[in-house]
Amino acid sequence: MSISEELYERACRVIPGGVNSPVRAFQRMERAPFFVTEARGAHLRDADGRELIDYVGTWGPAILGHAPRCVLQAVQQTATKGLSFGTPTPVEVDMAETICRLVPGIQKVRMTSSGTEATMSAIRLARGFTGRSRIIKFAGCYHGHSDSLLVAAGSGALTHGEPDSAGVPREVAALTIVLPFNDVEAVRQAFKRFRDEIAGVIVEPYPGNAGFFLPRPGYLEFLREITEQNGSLLIFDEVMTGFRLSPSGVQGLHGITPDLTTLGKIIGGGLPVGAFGGRAEIMDCISPLGPVYQAGTLSGNPVAMAAGLAQLRELERTDAWSRLEFLGARLEEGVRQFLHDTHLPYVFKRCGSMFCLFFTSEDVVDLATARKSDFATYRRFFLSLLDQGIFVAPSPFETGFISTAHTEADIDATILAFSRALRP
Repeated sequence: MSISEELYERACRVIPGGVNSPVRAFQRMERAPFFVTEARGAHLRDADGRELIDYVGTWGPAILGHAPRCVLQAVQQTATKGLSFGTPTPVEVDMAETICRLVPGIQKVRMTSSGTEATMSAIRLARGFTGRSRIIKFAGCYHGHSDSLLVAAGSGALTHGEPDSAGVPREVAALTIVLPFNDVEAVRQAFKRFRDEIAGVIVEPYPGNAGFFLPRPGYLEFLREITEQNGSLLIFDEVMTGFRLSPSGVQGLHGITPDLTTLGKIIGGGLPVGAFGGRAEIMDCISPLGPVYQAGTLSGNPVAMAAGLAQLRELERTDAWSRLEFLGARLEEGVRQFLHDTHLPYVFKRCGSMFCLFFTSEDVVDLATARKSDFATYRRFFLSLLDQGIFVAPSPFETGFISTAHTEADIDATILAFSRALRP
């Protein structure tokens, strides 16, 4: 038995499922997860001493790779002065100013300790600002595990949402309308039926939690237009895409200004963090200025702020997004070349440093088409890659992440491993 297997057995006795987040379990892969003891750059080392090229990247935050020097130095210097104070700190102001400067849709921002907390707070704020109760979300877009957002689609496009987890009351789920992503007509019909009840529309502008797929041309612009016409707020959940795809996220790529934006992952440099921000008049509805209550003991934690700020400054200093696009394009070109020769049905989606490989012959534009991907093929693919020292997500419905620490040699080794894994 390996050391990781022993650790997993111990963990299962004291942690539900042996993991502290379900996505870390390899349950559907029918093997125990490996336990990491060290990570540097684009590489992980597990408890048994194996080294792997990592494309999970802490599920997004590790855009500079693991343990980048600038982030470690910021953490060390800040930690020597204390870990938390329960009072405002200068670095919180520095972080807020940086976010407001880079993200067009954010005039004021409030820090939280997780992406879930950020999206939960943004929904509460949208309801408080508009005085309305209903929220539209899209199937396949994940916005954390708060009750209002852990909701699945009902039996029809305009039925009330259904709880997606035990413990979510039907009464709460009924206030969330779940629609298919990329379906303009479904959104129109929802606004026609619930016109004066919809507080906001929350969307991952580039969904990354059902695999990775993209909006059709004009779709995000349509969401901006219809929310403005109906007095609802448009909320971009850029917890995953914020600062990864461009200095100003997806909204910068499309020139769209949402009313509210949620952020996380990269702005913590690998430490727990989240944020939500938007127009000043909306944000001023939050306590202590307004009636919408939101608080957090560790929100704006100085160590997390210092780590995230160091990472953002390094991204800007090095124009990291050009490097990430180069590496992403190299991976995509190599993968497409060999897959074309295998005649396997596949769809490869990529933007910048985010990518996903679906084993299906139908284009992936929403959750329904993503689910048509062949799971058995993905499972064989994942296990073969793991044996070859390549770590991708243990699920076909997750996104791959490239970091600036990946080298051309890492990318080429990955392409070779992909080809071996999918060889007939």
